Amino acid sequence: MAFDFDLFVIGAGSGGVRAARIAAGHGAKVAIAEEYRVGGTCVIRGCVPKKLFVYASQYSEHFEDARGFGWSGQENATFDWPTLVARKDAEIARLNGLYIRGLENAGVEIIHSRAEFAGPHELWLVNEERTVTAERILIATGAVPYVPHNVPGAAFAITSNEAFHLKHLPESIAIIGGGYIAVEFAGIFNGLGSRVHLLYRGPQILRGFDDDLRSHLADEMHRKGINILTHAVVDRIDRHDGGAGGYTVHCTNGEEVRVAEVMYATGREPNTFDLHLEKAGVEVAANDAVKVDEYNRTSAEHIWAVGDVTNRCQLTPVAIREGHAFADRVFGGLDIPPLDYSIIPTAVFSQPEIGTVGLTEAEARERHGEVDIYKTTFRPMKHTLSGREEKMLMKLIVHPGTDVVLGAHILGPDAGELAQLLGVLLKIKAKKADFDATIAIHPTAAEELVTMRTKWTPPA
Repeated sequence: MAFDFDLFVIGAGSGGVRAARIAAGHGAKVAIAEEYRVGGTCVIRGCVPKKLFVYASQYSEHFEDARGFGWSGQENATFDWPTLVARKDAEIARLNGLYIRGLENAGVEIIHSRAEFAGPHELWLVNEERTVTAERILIATGAVPYVPHNVPGAAFAITSNEAFHLKHLPESIAIIGGGYIAVEFAGIFNGLGSRVHLLYRGPQILRGFDDDLRSHLADEMHRKGINILTHAVVDRIDRHDGGAGGYTVHCTNGEEVRVAEVMYATGREPNTFDLHLEKAGVEVAANDAVKVDEYNRTSAEHIWAVGDVTNRCQLTPVAIREGHAFADRVFGGLDIPPLDYSIIPTAVFSQPEIGTVGLTEAEARERHGEVDIYKTTFRPMKHTLSGREEKMLMKLIVHPGTDVVLGAHILGPDAGELAQLLGVLLKIKAKKADFDATIAIHPTAAEELVTMRTKWTPPA
């Protein structure tokens, strides 16, 4: 059977774009379909615009800190939300153009349409009302924000998608959730001047992260004026049409907050809605994620899936690595081993920032029994003059028998940058003795990582 394309990629996000370019570079005839904008969530309405907003929100503290170093007049600085949004839009448009040119230069055909399965090898292009065929197909449709359907009034809330396009900066906002998206946006809106309430159903924010990071970040967020309400299960959201408008969020524990805006940040779900995967014989899990093996192949032999749609690890660099490896294996004939998901450095652009890699203390104890803990909290040098009370946290988790560092966790300025390099060390199974033997760079915060000598013991 003759096919229109050697490879058809559904979704032009980070993973799909990388796979399409690399496959085309290996000589394949490739098409990629995207129903929104080329670049995907990370570039268009995720990681990139979010970090630009984080930068913007930090200036309020920078201006305050400057007084301790002899600067004055910055207290008269004003912030203009429309200017930030416009500047962000211009940068996203530039990146969108770069992604498009990269695909075109590689010889990939870009189809601006939603694509759905019409058969095992057939794709229906909704916008163009035509069917194309492909020998191999890659699903890279990512994930979408989750909003519950059983909470009355939930439809009034925005998600991270809409947060980047609000007409006005809300005077107050309730953010529902306690994961990395929720805490990041809490810091953004708080820094830009909104009154922020963070409502989380669990006992502490950032479930799954190291407990010391969780509690330390919560304390710092409280210090910055963010109202964190835990054990707050949302019961309903009421909209006020008269007067000042706004919304009231009611929780089952009796807590309620009245705000100008409500945002859901309760995770993301695989974007398999109406792809008609059953027509191609592609199996999905109970959470609608596409089932794949260690090489990202689905239950259909000629179809693969990468990135968030598989719900294995919702991180852009993971999707990129999976997409690249897929193309090299299938079209380049290269023997690429499966991706190791056990050690993946991660940053949370909360305020203060988090950088983390490896096992949490709880995971390490569950897996290895006793472990050695090295940790310290200290005031960064900058704040000795700024007067800010913010503390930095550094923590290493070490296997006592082998001396191998199992986990490294940092909260404070540039934590994400540090975690990237720590990821290399944990990947090669560096030992605590290797840290100890490294000469410190003084004066830096990072020197604490190589000068911690005393094992931490819990207070009696």
